[in-house]
Amino acid sequence: MTEFSWKIGGEAGYGIMTSGLIFGKAFVKSGLFAFDTNEYPSLIRGGHNTYTVRVCDEPIFSHSKKIDILVALTKLAVEKHKDEISENGFIIFDQSVFSVSNEEVRDDINLVPIPLTEIATKSGGQAIMRNNVAIGASFALVDYNFEHLVDTINGIFGGKKGEDIAKTNINVAREGYNYVERNFPKFLRSIKISAKKFAKRMYIIGNEAISLGAIRAGCKFYSAYPMTPASSILHFLSSKENDYNIIVKQTEDEIAAIHMAIGASFAGVRSMTGTSGGGFSLMTEALGLAALTETPLVVVLAQRPGPSTGMPTHTEQGDLKFAINASNGEFPRVVVAPGDANECFYETFNAFNIAEKYQIPVIVLTDKFLAESHSTIDPFLSKQLKIDRGMLLTDEKAKQIKDYKRYENTATGVSYRSIPSQIAMFKAATDEHDEYGRLSEEQSDRITQMDKRFRKFKVLESEIDGIKIYGDDDADITIISWGSTKGPILEAMKIFAKKGVKVCFIQVLYLMPFPTTKMKLLIEKRKNKIIIENNKTAQLASLIKEHTGMDIDYKILKYDGRPFTPEDIYEKIDEVLTFAKL
Repeated sequence: MTEFSWKIGGEAGYGIMTSGLIFGKAFVKSGLFAFDTNEYPSLIRGGHNTYTVRVCDEPIFSHSKKIDILVALTKLAVEKHKDEISENGFIIFDQSVFSVSNEEVRDDINLVPIPLTEIATKSGGQAIMRNNVAIGASFALVDYNFEHLVDTINGIFGGKKGEDIAKTNINVAREGYNYVERNFPKFLRSIKISAKKFAKRMYIIGNEAISLGAIRAGCKFYSAYPMTPASSILHFLSSKENDYNIIVKQTEDEIAAIHMAIGASFAGVRSMTGTSGGGFSLMTEALGLAALTETPLVVVLAQRPGPSTGMPTHTEQGDLKFAINASNGEFPRVVVAPGDANECFYETFNAFNIAEKYQIPVIVLTDKFLAESHSTIDPFLSKQLKIDRGMLLTDEKAKQIKDYKRYENTATGVSYRSIPSQIAMFKAATDEHDEYGRLSEEQSDRITQMDKRFRKFKVLESEIDGIKIYGDDDADITIISWGSTKGPILEAMKIFAKKGVKVCFIQVLYLMPFPTTKMKLLIEKRKNKIIIENNKTAQLASLIKEHTGMDIDYKILKYDGRPFTPEDIYEKIDEVLTFAKL
């Protein structure tokens, strides 16, 4: 396996995010695999931004702790990231603006001073294009075909209005490439990675995959108030309104967003809303409205650190119990936590089917790391997916029903659902009701309707597999986790494999209903059980204890607003097990 990691750092407004995307896409276009992640402060302008891209000739699922090439557009980028640079790694920096010496970093680090700003302006561009000069220089360092970069820049900036912009960006990047070839020949091919046979793959973030899953599921209404890290769903779907006949509504707040989505679903169209923790807090009362009226609803909850506004542009897994218990009272809801872009697509599609089939809210639980990180994946197998609208009445069927009971007490807990304009009319209100929807405070009606709603879980539990298993059955170590930790864990397992250590990874995909029986069978006889979570209180471990009565041996928790790296996981597990043996 051949790979390297590249990071660009500088102020907001320096084109950091665009640069990272161009760099990763260029390698994916040539048949390689890339994974990227970004970091930025909650500021409109300024502050330190980074974009990290890992490139490999084999499939990868996460970024890495160490970087081989640092592109520093500011001196602060050098100061912040010098300790992340691998042995004999490189720093490309803007010689036009500042200087760097080995005394400031390490003796083994190779310094590549380039007048990035000067090259950009002298090549017919603007100072802001210094980032593309640096990209070209980076391509030279890894001895990679410059034409792959040309194709990518044309793809991003091309078109009738962007031809001149694309041409200028290509020119400045070429000058950066040539500058390294002329001035640093000893560094060429220090990092070597070769293109592979072209394969049709996507380079996609989790939020784009969620959006595509919603489109494939037939979503026709999306309402949201912008909130990082869910906002890119709003942006992506709004760009596809005309292509897929979707109404996308930016509302005045999150309360309006969820009520509009509920209203659209009540009217008979598939709908979704999305937000983060603070916005979801505002949505919780309406979540109960959807539950009581048995109106299908899909909600994307993209987590970020709390409480309150917390760290708006960073990542965490602190909302698991919140999602499971949100709103007052008791009612069935599904909580699914995708672990990668593939699962974002397929589980969002499934969420719409589950929501309609069982007439319940479904929460797709993600986070900033998964929502905004690009990964290289194969095209989705969308043709095999089938939309299931459950017991939604057709006009013909509605006409045939003589005594329509919207909330009929059925064996499965699911009743026929009619929509406005059909003859099968009923009352829908926010209070408890009888089978017809008429408000009732009778004990018998309350018990009947509560039991009816929860009876849905009995059927649902038999239809979904809440757990995925990776690795060896006879493992020395069993990792249990959920959500976006999946990628770093899979990469950490590769490190353990090189050391001859067998590892099993139990990924809990559906947190509600909790896969109690399967979890018991999987963990009761395993040794060295370790929970890994991006939160302070080990919320999954708490759920396992609640549902199975079993304790997990060890907990590895991270709650600094940053995702795990594979190296973090390997080192922490090694540390925990070494300490346990003492």
